Amino acid sequence: MSLATRNGTSPAEAPVTPPRVVRQRRIRPGLLGLAVLLIALGGLGAAFAVTSVRATGSYLAVARPVEVGRQLSADDLRPVQVAGGQGLSPVPADRIDEVLGKRAAMSLAPGSLLTMGQLTDAPLLGPDQQQLALGLGPAEVPARQLHPGDKLLLVSTPDDSASGSAAAGGTRFPATVIDTGTSDTNDDIVVYLALAVRDVPAVVALNAQDRIAVVLTGAA
Repeated sequence: MSLATRNGTSPAEAPVTPPRVVRQRRIRPGLLGLAVLLIALGGLGAAFAVTSVRATGSYLAVARPVEVGRQLSADDLRPVQVAGGQGLSPVPADRIDEVLGKRAAMSLAPGSLLTMGQLTDAPLLGPDQQQLALGLGPAEVPARQLHPGDKLLLVSTPDDSASGSAAAGGTRFPATVIDTGTSDTNDDIVVYLALAVRDVPAVVALNAQDRIAVVLTGAA
């Protein structure tokens, strides 16, 4: 392109701006290698996460209600497929022979996965013991949650309707927690206890009079 001058002389060419040279940034080989490594690790992490979620295994689940102390039979269990079982500890289905004949240390609900911690080889009741159920109000339970094996002390409270020595309380009866549950009619906590045979009649009578206090003496 040319420019015309006022005095009519020959047009002068406009000055040409030299092209701007853009310096190319040098990429350090170390940073490039680090970026490639991070991308690769990210891909491996994603692949591991997908594999973990999709991984399935066959485990034992409870097929029907099992009461505390009952021995497990094949009819009580069924195999189920579980995906993404990381962090869980259910019994694999191929180990069923290891659990048959063991006793339930707590109530087993249908549909729940079976764990070894729910089972025991020891009898829950000794030869001189009987099982007793006590209904306790929320304020009467000595702990937020009682577990099988917890040691309790049942203490008789004074009888306000009696006089003299008959009114005194303080009789103690040691007991062991077998299981716990909830009442179907109110907010009571039902505690199933192993109690000495000789103590059962007295505890039943005191419980009918609401004269039992429960003390936790040893946690399982």
